[in-house]
Amino acid sequence: MNPVATWNLVEDLRQLLSYPFMVNALRAGTIVAVVAGAIGWMMVLRRESFAGHTLAVVGFPGAAAATCLGIAAGYGYFAACIGTALVIAALPRAAHSRGTGEQSAVIGTVQAFALAAGMLFVSLYKGFLSGLTNLLFGTIAGITSEQVTVLLIAAVPCLLVLALLGRPLLWASLDPETAAAQGVPVQLVAAAFMLLLGIAAAGTSQVTGSLLVFALLVAPAAAAHRLTSHPGRGVAVSVAIAVAVTWLGMGFAYFSPYPIGFWVSTFAFACYLVSAGLRAWLDRRGQVHRPRCAGVPA
Repeated sequence: MNPVATWNLVEDLRQLLSYPFMVNALRAGTIVAVVAGAIGWMMVLRRESFAGHTLAVVGFPGAAAATCLGIAAGYGYFAACIGTALVIAALPRAAHSRGTGEQSAVIGTVQAFALAAGMLFVSLYKGFLSGLTNLLFGTIAGITSEQVTVLLIAAVPCLLVLALLGRPLLWASLDPETAAAQGVPVQLVAAAFMLLLGIAAAGTSQVTGSLLVFALLVAPAAAAHRLTSHPGRGVAVSVAIAVAVTWLGMGFAYFSPYPIGFWVSTFAFACYLVSAGLRAWLDRRGQVHRPRCAGVPA
């Protein structure tokens, strides 16, 4: 029987936090949201959202295989996502260039195989239905203290490396030719970022499920890009939106029978729509109130 929400938000919050599994879920969700918001902002800037989606999908067979072997699913997520990230980073430059049809074909092939392998592993597992739902759409009930620790251990160096790579990565993302001419190791920087993206996808999968990682990685970042073009403020806004939608998603998932991935995706999509509408309104207002040049008729 699901708990029932009331209009007393303080009491609802007290009830939610009275359960250790919800405290663990909130801790894990916060860690994941911070990493996804920061990495996602750069992923959207680099136009590598399709690669991010692939890394999220391949986490599914990794977690399913780990479950079949009696290993914690989190280790399967990290092994599959990091391994695939290294494979994508090692692709020849012609296939790894953003927006090429060859890259799309390679990534699409990997996605198809990953989903098929994941379904095979899930079918071999005794708890087929619940295991499939949790792996694909996430759960708030199965997050342990050990899982939170693993996520934190993965998140801290990931964010530190992103901070160290920040300037050369931004330069290589906006103008790779000039960056390379100035001595920036563009290929190495791109490979390092792909590895960070794999870590972010693996961590996010454990909260939202493999199929809906994309929402937490892309929607907050896309909304932030709509609101500001400044890198520092953009990352901060992306992280803030990711944390907010994760907390809201967990709260609604606790008081409803629907998985957390659905709620996180819904709130993230709503934030993107609001930001897109706000940007359109600001652009329209800027055009209306733009001062006219002298001598130009109205």
